[in-house]
Amino acid sequence: MNTPGMKATKFATQLDETTLFELRKYAKSSGRSISSVVNEAVGEYLARAQVRPAFRDAMSEVLDEHADLLSRLAK
Repeated sequence: MNTPGMKATKFATQLDETTLFELRKYAKSSGRSISSVVNEAVGEYLARAQVRPAFRDAMSEVLDEHADLLSRLAK
């Protein structure tokens, strides 16, 4: 996500031809720049990636805490 006042920094990467074609098509159809679409997509990906470990940790804690009950329910 683009933070207001945050300076944008250029970087280079490579995409396969199909992904780049779809990215360009999407950016054009939505009236946005490729940069803004990529920035938003990467920001959303990183936000989701950070939630997953927290969710897994919480789930493991619940499973450990209630292992006996879950074992009895499975029978």
